[in-house]
Amino acid sequence: VQLQACGGGLVQAGGSLRLSCAGLGRAFSSNAMGWFRRAPGKEREFVAAISWTGRSTYYADSVKGRFHISRDNAKNTVYLQMNSLKPEDTAVYYCAADGTSWGDTTTQADEYDYWGQGTQVTVSS
Repeated sequence: VQLQACGGGLVQAGGSLRLSCAGLGRAFSSNAMGWFRRAPGKEREFVAAISWTGRSTYYADSVKGRFHISRDNAKNTVYLQMNSLKPEDTAVYYCAADGTSWGDTTTQADEYDYWGQGTQVTVSS
């Protein structure tokens, strides 16, 4: 069982990127999913989360209004659309899945059970 994230890259400030995270080996359609990031020299931080139904979403204040999380349960995939990117968004981005089915959505990293390998996002000024 794994999560495979992709879509990172180098972009200029003000640009956009779309990250994808596909679940392999099991279905995650009944599980809350989230995105976290770790910038150089900083601790991992919450970015966004989405309920298993897709009807509820949560965002860190730093990305609210610029990032949008969504999911396609038929494709077992969660997305993170990132717009108006800033240099401070530079980080390795990780997707995560809560192992509890039909559970509440959490913003706490230690409540997620499955993690992707990370994809680098670099925003130049």
